[in-house]
Formats: sequence, C-alpha cells, structure tokens
Amino acid sequence: MTAAPISLFSSFIHLDQDGRVHAAQPVFDAERDGWQLMTFHVETDADVHGDHWEIHTEADELVSCLAGGIRLYFRPEQPGAEEEEVRLAAGTATIVPRGRWHRIALDGPSDIMSVTLPRGSRLQKRTEA
Repeated sequence: MTAAPISLFSSFIHLDQDGRVHAAQPVFDAERDGWQLMTFHVETDADVHGDHWEIHTEADELVSCLAGGIRLYFRPEQPGAEEEEVRLAAGTATIVPRGRWHRIALDGPSDIMSVTLPRGSRLQKRTEA
C-alpha cells in the first residue's frame, strides 16, 4: 500500500475491528461494525440534522469542534427536566455517553469531527414543547 493524503471532509475513516484503517465514501451506515471517524464543514443547523435527536446504542461518541463553535444538547432523562447544554469552542471536544440522546446546534459555520461505532445509531424527530 502506498500512503497518500486523504481529504477528511470528503471521506469517512473506517477503523476496522481487524486493525485496518481505510477511507471510504462518506455514507453513514448504522449497521456497520468498526469505529468511524467523520469530519464535516457545516453552515446551518440543518447540516447537523438539528431538528432530530440522535443516539448511539453501541458506543460512546467523541464530538469535537475543530473550527467555529457548537452547542451540544442532551435530551432530559426525566420528564420536565431541562436539556443539558455543552458549549464547544474550536479545539475542544466532549464525550457523549453510549445510549444518550443528543443534538447539535451551531453558533456559526463550523468544522466538526466525531468518532463512534455507527452500529445501532438512529435519529428521532424533535418535537417542541
């Protein structure tokens, strides 16, 4: 294999269970085994499906803001409780615990990187109170 540059914004990086790492088309497959690194340039909340909650049932997720600023919201675990908010500035990250519903909102155009095991991930449309 010959080493070559990989565009993180136009590829997903697959970290396979057998120890191989390879770039692939940026398609999120909720049935895929192995870890996946994803990098996105986002301009609006629609770019991060801000109208949906997201959950990863098989693993934690690392969410990092590379440039710009984002807010990560956690769905309340108890009825009537407030959403938890974590603000991420450029160069910071947080860990979303496995099985925790979350969503992202933007402070402006941003670059985001995340790493998770996609298997079992799903989205759920948000309903406003």
